[in-house]
Amino acid sequence: MPEASPVRVRLDFPNGTTGPLANWTNETSFCASEQQVVIPSELFLTLGAMSFVENLLVVAAIVKNRNLHSPMYYFICCLAVSDMLVSVSNLVETLFILLIEHGMLLIEPSLVKQVDNVMDMLICSSLMSSLSFLGVIAMDRYITIFYALRYHSIMTIQRAAILMVAVWLISSVSSVLFIVYDSTAVLMCLVAFFLSVLSLIAGLYIHMFVLAHRHARQISTMYGKQHAPQFTSMKGAITLTILLGVFLICWGPFFLHLILILICPGRPACKCYFRYFSLYLILIICNSVVDPIIYAFRSQELRRTLKEVALCLW
Repeated sequence: MPEASPVRVRLDFPNGTTGPLANWTNETSFCASEQQVVIPSELFLTLGAMSFVENLLVVAAIVKNRNLHSPMYYFICCLAVSDMLVSVSNLVETLFILLIEHGMLLIEPSLVKQVDNVMDMLICSSLMSSLSFLGVIAMDRYITIFYALRYHSIMTIQRAAILMVAVWLISSVSSVLFIVYDSTAVLMCLVAFFLSVLSLIAGLYIHMFVLAHRHARQISTMYGKQHAPQFTSMKGAITLTILLGVFLICWGPFFLHLILILICPGRPACKCYFRYFSLYLILIICNSVVDPIIYAFRSQELRRTLKEVALCLW
């Protein structure tokens, strides 16, 4: 990446990085070479476009169908909007980089830095809100299962709106602070945030799985169905594996990258890991592509509305 180009995000570490965390890599060198593994820009653009279209359809379907105007679908809609912002910020910054690299856009370095700051804030805010709404959706499903009779009194539209506004507000303010302040505390906060969300999601879904397994065994005991709990447990285990597996695969490498910066920035093995930072960004964008499939497209009502929206577009 040329030195005149903006960084993709603030935590990227190529030579010539202009981001505030560049000082961490100036003290280290990568294994084999100091060049990052380059991911074709076409891949960023393709995945970003796919994610944008998918999540736009989800938002349009939820807005269109009044039957989907409930807290659960509002949270899914917010997750889709967050993933859309991840896609849009990725698309815009990738195009911005390409235009500068090919000499089709000539602007002052100071303006490049300002645009870079804005894009990094948008990326950081969208990533934090996306993670936050994954946790909110897990909490909503937990309340649905454990407090089914009181769900509508616990998760009211007003409380859901307050929760959504709080997530967006905290994500926006935090992104500004993370970009403005250059310190190890920023990385520690990001890592702590990720570990908190991971613990929350894993704890809630595992508890829900244990409850479902227990209920299946009780039903089996009452009606003498020996294979029912095995089937239910297998289905629940597969669902749990998919949810947590996708989350860890898509987000884990990125945050492991941050953890290694904190604990071993100078070790050869860590330097090798840093070279693949662009790949970790690709995985995050892939998460934005997969989220609608996991959280939205499984709803029959939503799928029906999506077909109607697609037909209207055609």
